[in-house]
Amino acid sequence: MSHIELQSRLPRTYHIKEIKQETEMVRTYTFDGSLGAKPGQFVMVWLPGVDEVPMSVAYDDGAETKITFFNVGDMTAELATCKVGDLVGLRGPFGTCYEWKPGQHIALVAGGYGAAPMYFVAKETVGHGCTLEVIVGARGEEHLLYLEELEALPHVSLHIATNDGSVGYKGFNTDVLQKMLDSCPVGADGCSPIDQVFACGPEMMLKKISEITAAHKIPSQLSLERYMKCGYGLCGNCVVDPLGIRLCTDGPVIKNDVCVKIEEFGKYHRDGVGRKHEFKGS
Repeated sequence: MSHIELQSRLPRTYHIKEIKQETEMVRTYTFDGSLGAKPGQFVMVWLPGVDEVPMSVAYDDGAETKITFFNVGDMTAELATCKVGDLVGLRGPFGTCYEWKPGQHIALVAGGYGAAPMYFVAKETVGHGCTLEVIVGARGEEHLLYLEELEALPHVSLHIATNDGSVGYKGFNTDVLQKMLDSCPVGADGCSPIDQVFACGPEMMLKKISEITAAHKIPSQLSLERYMKCGYGLCGNCVVDPLGIRLCTDGPVIKNDVCVKIEEFGKYHRDGVGRKHEFKGS
């Protein structure tokens, strides 16, 4: 805990500088300040008298911070009523971040609103000379996020998958990744194999990516979500079985050689009082 400075553990209020309505249920807020976040890290978002919840950082350029959130519960419903100029409490950043080497060929896989933190990764990695295959998936065209922003980046090839086939490949984004890795395996001549895979999205998607990349012997880094209360490892609510690691400090970005040792990965998670809830399809 000593590596997290006290001021990062206490909330500060920031003005909402800009609001973008991404879809019917998804909004992006731009705040007038930087928390110094790195791609993959999260912040705790606080509304006094309502609640505090963890959210991935969609972008932090040293001057502004962005979050993209889905209006799905009491806290986010209240947050969605905020207007430009309103104050919101933020603390952090917390957790681990994605790691890469300059010039690597990286596949980024985003499911749903996982496209927001994946954009942050893409923006930073292309600045280090990386070439990206960005695979964005959603239930349908109306749920796709950050396509224009991703297409505007250099050295990015964008691949889209929708469950209903309304745009791009009809099926899952993991199918696209599987085909991509099959067509250019490590050690193959005449193509540029993927050096790493980064992913953020629903856990069953992450579980499939874990299996695919392990089979291809390609390193992957996955962003795992759990019920986080404090953000700096004190409460223990985000501990995973059986390793006992805390995802707010040892995650949320976890390398796959660790993910495969987490027995609950892709099977169940625990709620705020520790009860197990199985993932659908597990």
